[in-house]
Amino acid sequence: MSFLDWLFSTAEHPRFENPVINGRWGLWHILTLVICAALIVGFWLIAKKSKNKAKTSKIIICILAGCILLFEIVMKSVNFHNFAKAGQLNVWRAFWILIPRPWCAVSCWALMISVLVNKKFFYNFASMSALLCAILFFACPGVGFNNQIILFQNLYSIVTHSLLLTMSITLITLKFTDFRYKTIWRELICFVVIYIWALIQVFLLKFERDPFYFMPEGDIQAGIFKISYGLYLVIYIAFIALYINTFYLINDRQNVKKLFNRNKKATQAQ
Repeated sequence: MSFLDWLFSTAEHPRFENPVINGRWGLWHILTLVICAALIVGFWLIAKKSKNKAKTSKIIICILAGCILLFEIVMKSVNFHNFAKAGQLNVWRAFWILIPRPWCAVSCWALMISVLVNKKFFYNFASMSALLCAILFFACPGVGFNNQIILFQNLYSIVTHSLLLTMSITLITLKFTDFRYKTIWRELICFVVIYIWALIQVFLLKFERDPFYFMPEGDIQAGIFKISYGLYLVIYIAFIALYINTFYLINDRQNVKKLFNRNKKATQAQ
């Protein structure tokens, strides 16, 4: 197999069962998570011991964002090549390749843009969005690791989701984020934009459904949970609400405690 065969993922390759533990976690999944954890701790230690912590932290997240950008450029270039070679490249297909479609791709763009925007609320949104995608990715054994030969398309999936995990947590550990309930409306607007984009993709652009959105017959609802859409939607909304609130309950716990005590005193006074 030549390098170009590997890069354009055109080599013949058999599928294989990823080595698993207790029927769930694959060996390569665990190894990748260990590497991500080591990077997160390593970046935190580097920034902590630096004489100029702010500058070092900024360099770290810029490098991570740059790595995401590199893989995005290469993957899109590969897609352009493959469609052009198959005689299927046109303006509509080029648009399909260039725009971020799955939620994971949107999160990649959000992380890259966050470095340019350089605002707390956008760091908050980007880190929450990226971490959610990373959690869902690593919770699905076999995704990205399902070939005996790891071709570039597999490597792209593994690396980009690893970068989503690493950069999202690094933004938090290096204090780029600040989750406060008084400004949560800004992050919620960003999430609303994501869902509007999902609706545009499905109903206007007629693109395929992404399992991380709330559309029926997605991979999570029909493939993993195998439950009715109504029940799935209830679980989905509850999970997203709990997930987002967790960041604020942990980071803004002093204000939450004050509000709780104030409401408690008001109740007792009545």
